[in-house]
Amino acid sequence: MQLLPDRRCAIFGEPTRPAFCAGLKPSADMCGETRGQALAWLTQLEAATAPGRAA
Repeated sequence: MQLLPDRRCAIFGEPTRPAFCAGLKPSADMCGETRGQALAWLTQLEAATAPGRAA
């Protein structure tokens, strides 16, 4: 993940930041009830969209 210790995005404003990030609109399903649920959802999304991932 591209998350700094203070929970900021490490690539915000960088040319390597995917366009997807800017267009991501969080929803209640994505965020869950806790920070842990939100991070679990993002971790699954990151794994599912990782470059070189076998389909």
